[in-house]
Order: sequence, then C-alpha cells, then structure tokens
Amino acid sequence: MTSWIYFIHPPRDDFAATMTEAEQEAWGRHWARIKRLYHEGRILFVGPTLGRVNTGICVFEAADETAARAFMDEDPVFVEGFARGELREIRVSLLRGRDEDWVRAEIEGPSPE
Repeated sequence: MTSWIYFIHPPRDDFAATMTEAEQEAWGRHWARIKRLYHEGRILFVGPTLGRVNTGICVFEAADETAARAFMDEDPVFVEGFARGELREIRVSLLRGRDEDWVRAEIEGPSPE
C-alpha cells in the first residue's frame, strides 16, 4: 500500500466561519464518511488548517493512484461541488508509534560494551 494525501480547498477564505446551510449539510456528510473510513482503518489522519484559509487534509492508504483518486473523488464535498480536491502521493518518513526505536538507535549510536 502507498500513502496518499488529498487537500480539500474550500471555495473562499474564512470558509469555516461563513458556511451556508447547504455547505454545512455537505460537510456533515463528509465528516460522517471520514469517521466511517477511519473506523475501517483506511485513513491515517485528517484535519483542517486553521486561520483564514481552511484547507483540509486527509492522509490515507491506497493500492495505486487510480484507487487513491477514486477514494478522494467519492468525498461528498467534491461530488457536490463545494470544494476542490488535490491528490498527491506522500512518503511518511517518520511516524509516531512506528519509528521511535530506529530513530533512537540512530541518535544514540551503538551502545557501549
């Protein structure tokens, strides 16, 4: 499996504070889908950036770019035209809970005998 990230580009600045009722409903469907996919183990992490530009990110795993694009394109905010998506492959170089032992070994060097 390969790791992928998709960016959710909202239609305007300050989007989180200015959503219309229709946008709120679409984002509710988006959030329900995200929680279901997270529960299924398909998502590594998600979240919005804060400030005036509320770009969202979703990091997940997929077999290839075709599967990753299908995963992203099924998000209700894209299907319903409330945001623009951007997909990229990502290499997770360091991950808490996965890489502590080898990083510690590299930093500390060989143990004295």
